[in-house]
Amino acid sequence: MTENPRKDGYLTGQLLVAMPQMLDDRFIKTVIYICTHTEDGAMGLVVNKVFEEIDFPNLLDQLGLSTSTGGDDIQVHFGGPVESGRGFVLHSADYQQDATMVIDEQIALTATTDILRDIADGEGPKSSLLALGYAGWGPGQLDSEIQANGWLSVDSDQNLVFGKDPDKTWKVALAKIGIDASMLSGDAGHA
Repeated sequence: MTENPRKDGYLTGQLLVAMPQMLDDRFIKTVIYICTHTEDGAMGLVVNKVFEEIDFPNLLDQLGLSTSTGGDDIQVHFGGPVESGRGFVLHSADYQQDATMVIDEQIALTATTDILRDIADGEGPKSSLLALGYAGWGPGQLDSEIQANGWLSVDSDQNLVFGKDPDKTWKVALAKIGIDASMLSGDAGHA
């Protein structure tokens, strides 16, 4: 039941929604924005898991960035288990610098400290999500996980990616393709 509107078979710019039978604790009930997916593998950022113990002002202090404003309301997300000390900003495409990777006409990715400073100073993108770490898959790995019913793909939209209530993102993403999360079971059925 995986939706895939892309003719090339790759999921760049799509959302992955973890199915209830997901066994990896790091990905239970996650929604991942796929930044890139090619024959060489895939990379994405979890958009609905927030670090409670890390806040934006502390992160700026740790990086030695001084800013004119605090950014107290900015959440820091668990982007995935790979390179957990590395920061990424998924953001609206209205903001771009030389190091920005434009994913589609609405969303881009930047991984420099300049964007953090700009966000803190109120000069960053209209919408953004700050994540530490990322989710990565080797060649064919993501495709295998999808075929094993570990993930569904869903068309991305900015409300899901940049939503202010990450706790509801998983259910909302499933509802977008007509699935009621309360009707799903983690148990595999056998005929």
